[in-house]
Amino acid sequence: MSESVLPPVAGLHRLRYAYNTNGAANHRLDDALVLIAEAGYDGVALTLDHHHHDPFAPDFAGRNAQLASRLRELNLGLVIETGARYLLDPRQKHEPTLLAPSAAGRVQRVEFLTRCLDVCAACQGETVSFWAGVPQAGVASAQAWDWLLEGVRQVEAAARERGVVASLEPEPGMLVETVDDYRRVQAAVPGLRLALDTGHLLVTGEREPAAAVHEFAPQIGTVALEDMRRGMHEHLPFGEGDMDVPAVLQALHAIRFPGLVCVELSRESPRAHLMIPQALAYLRQAEHHLQLPTA
Repeated sequence: MSESVLPPVAGLHRLRYAYNTNGAANHRLDDALVLIAEAGYDGVALTLDHHHHDPFAPDFAGRNAQLASRLRELNLGLVIETGARYLLDPRQKHEPTLLAPSAAGRVQRVEFLTRCLDVCAACQGETVSFWAGVPQAGVASAQAWDWLLEGVRQVEAAARERGVVASLEPEPGMLVETVDDYRRVQAAVPGLRLALDTGHLLVTGEREPAAAVHEFAPQIGTVALEDMRRGMHEHLPFGEGDMDVPAVLQALHAIRFPGLVCVELSRESPRAHLMIPQALAYLRQAEHHLQLPTA
């Protein structure tokens, strides 16, 4: 464990932290995993990408087995993230999505998410986090929702077949933008969990992050935590935005959240070697100042 990181507070429910590899994009995956483990994290939020465990590269099963072995060696849990920008289309960011106008595009997205589920299953990960996508111009809202529900049902069914949890992440600007939008999808696909990015709540203004943790506690599959300014979708290091980090941590302690709390600093790759330990040190320090009931 990094000497700069305080240990968890004795007698309290222990929060488990992970770091998202989209904030270590300039590092080789194994180097990033080592940095994350050495800093004292409990897991990694692995954004599958062309340079970080490409799900379309040869020897998929063999590489999955190697990854599982490496995670065990480093004692890291796993959440699979699916937000790679140009993995499926080199010319269109995040496309195709579950809302693609072409059936072939929607099939391609489902195939990608299914491969993500395969990685999660092979590595005994906690969940696969995915989002809806942005409706393209000329697509009616009703049609977009029909395509979304069709795709989510396929993904959730594939997850159940593999013994994996699928979690939908509301994302500012996408069809599923708010936790209420998630609730609408979950009503149609009951097995679907919530990937709660607390910063996104500050962007949409729909809920205070700590309140959403309490409200959706039974549905949360994973949590992303970072700083963010109200109304601005920019992932910031802790202390640079409006996030009440202690309030979120206190809420997570109160619901005794067992999953990985994933630090997502997607713009910090150039200084990941510094930000990885600094972020965890900030969180542990914040925990030491909470007034929480003992377990």
